[in-house]
Amino acid sequence: MKIGLRRLIAKSWVLSKIYYGLRGLRIDGKPNDRVWYFAFGANMHDSAFRERRGMRPIEWRAGRVRGYRLRFNLEGRPRGKAAPANISPDTDGEVWGVLYQITRTDLVHLDATEGVPGRRYRHLWVDAEDIDGRAVVAVIYIADGKETDGNPSHRYITLLREGAQAHGLPEHYLRFLHDVKHAE
Repeated sequence: MKIGLRRLIAKSWVLSKIYYGLRGLRIDGKPNDRVWYFAFGANMHDSAFRERRGMRPIEWRAGRVRGYRLRFNLEGRPRGKAAPANISPDTDGEVWGVLYQITRTDLVHLDATEGVPGRRYRHLWVDAEDIDGRAVVAVIYIADGKETDGNPSHRYITLLREGAQAHGLPEHYLRFLHDVKHAE
């Protein structure tokens, strides 16, 4: 579906419920209900989340999700030269990122900018915890990725590194992101 049409649908709660329903998905709750969204990729950076996607979170916290690991196993653009972030189950893993509290209406808008529902990302509700150990239930985007990882573009991994730094993610995770090799 064209991005413009998807964004138009996202502006209407009723149309969004119909659109999701046609794809076998449900939108629960009311438009102004608050939910937590966990960003582990470019949405950790304000230029992506606030400026490009137009999001205005109610609050944010550094946080993590255990039982998953960060992957770069999706096909990006240019094809073969960039791999966006994804997560995969890993019992010993953990992914750090930014927990944003947004409304359900904001989540539908964010979905439209990420192509959800669609062929790539889908929602996954997970148990997360903020940097102080407080538990929250959050929605994340996950996709069926390739078996092997690629390399993110230099621009993309820079967004992750700068976003992680700006939101106070732990030093060990900043080092981990620093060690990720970018595509040439």
